Amino acid sequence: MSEPIEFDNSYCRLPHSFYSHQGPAPVSAPSIIALNKLLAKELGIDYQFLSSPDGLNMLSGNSIVDGSRPIATVYAGYQFGNWNPQLGDGRAILLGEVISGTGHRFDLQLKGSGPTLYSRGGDGRAPLGPILREYIVSEAMHNLGIPTTRSLAAVSTGDSVQRETLEPGAILTRIASSHIRFGTFQYFAAKGDIKELTILADHVISRHFPGALESTNPYLALLDNIMKKIALLVAKWQAIGFIHGVMNTDNMLVCGETVDYGPCAFMDEFDPGKVLSSIDSAGRYAYQNQPGIAQWNLMTFAQALLPLLADAQDEAIDLAKNVLEGFPQEYADQYNGLMARKIGLSSDNPSATDLVTSLLQILQSQNLDYTLAFRSLMAVMAGEPSATHNSKWRAWTQDWLQQFNNSTDRADAGSIMSALNPVCIPRNHLVEAVIEEAQSKGSFESFDQLLAVLQQPYDPKWLDTTYARGPEPGQAVLQTFCGT
Repeated sequence: MSEPIEFDNSYCRLPHSFYSHQGPAPVSAPSIIALNKLLAKELGIDYQFLSSPDGLNMLSGNSIVDGSRPIATVYAGYQFGNWNPQLGDGRAILLGEVISGTGHRFDLQLKGSGPTLYSRGGDGRAPLGPILREYIVSEAMHNLGIPTTRSLAAVSTGDSVQRETLEPGAILTRIASSHIRFGTFQYFAAKGDIKELTILADHVISRHFPGALESTNPYLALLDNIMKKIALLVAKWQAIGFIHGVMNTDNMLVCGETVDYGPCAFMDEFDPGKVLSSIDSAGRYAYQNQPGIAQWNLMTFAQALLPLLADAQDEAIDLAKNVLEGFPQEYADQYNGLMARKIGLSSDNPSATDLVTSLLQILQSQNLDYTLAFRSLMAVMAGEPSATHNSKWRAWTQDWLQQFNNSTDRADAGSIMSALNPVCIPRNHLVEAVIEEAQSKGSFESFDQLLAVLQQPYDPKWLDTTYARGPEPGQAVLQTFCGT
């Protein structure tokens, strides 16, 4: 008889300097908040097991199933531009890795599972609110087509967590292609551990970029692959109006997936300078700064890789520069292509970039809702009366419609737009309302409803619901919080 989860723990086969063996701390009265049945099926994990008492004990950290080798991993990072030589999983335990039916390897990690060697005095726990936020937003991001970590389960612990006040505790089971970070490389590079740095790079190439082995310089190919992954990721963030809020290098995964949904947010009214994170007082990670910060993070990652790129440092620097100098164009190509399709045009249309630029200027000047504005354009494309904004909006739509020669062109454009412009996003006020209901009433009914809607964020059946609308006056969320 097979085990309920077939673990294959490649990271544990790396040297002990990469992690510490660490079991999760038990909790008093765990109960299931949510189980992701579809994701469990994708991973080849028995859903019946997850929903059983034994499964609950694993998801809460109260027991370790056979084959699991729980560890906390070590890494470093630049946090708001400041170097921290040792961080690590301070409130997360990597239970192990599974290989899906498609042959892809995934990490299973408990977040909020108690203190570790790297907790730096913290309690290692997570309040309920941030766990619900991450579950909702990560699954929404997946359904929006954005590379992301995912949520397999959320459980309440029955214990309280002390933050500004006592809050109910919870644990998230997070899934990632891997949790290896820019900061993982930076940790070993800063220590001058070239042997470990090489082992790590070889592991990442084998796990994520096996094609790099065909290159004459596999480590340079590794840098190039990661640069392109991050360019695409951030372009998709910008196109959907997502603000990460804490783009530290320890929150950048080499696999190119979004991780850490602490002070994240989605824009309502379009504002390039928008900052919602309470811990980003200087606006370092504002919406408009995300592409530049991504390139800066890549630069610090490349610095960590220098000893592997060439024996001579000057040569290594030149090689890294050549890759990094390609980021702006790689990002622009990805972003411009996405934005062109959001207005129904191909990326090679010579008018697309100018039309997008002028449209965003109108959205900003009129404080228009980013998501609703693009949905409004779809209505215009379908022949419905244009929403009355002002003369600039009406003039823009007239210029835009001239790009389409006939009804067939418009129908084709409408299909393109429908795949890039969601009806629903995890709006901040909706997420906060879900969290408030769960904390104050112990009810997860609104959580379940919002999650169901966000499984199909492009479906027009939600158009006339509250999930498709922006916040009413007084509902807008002005600040988001990390919850650490």
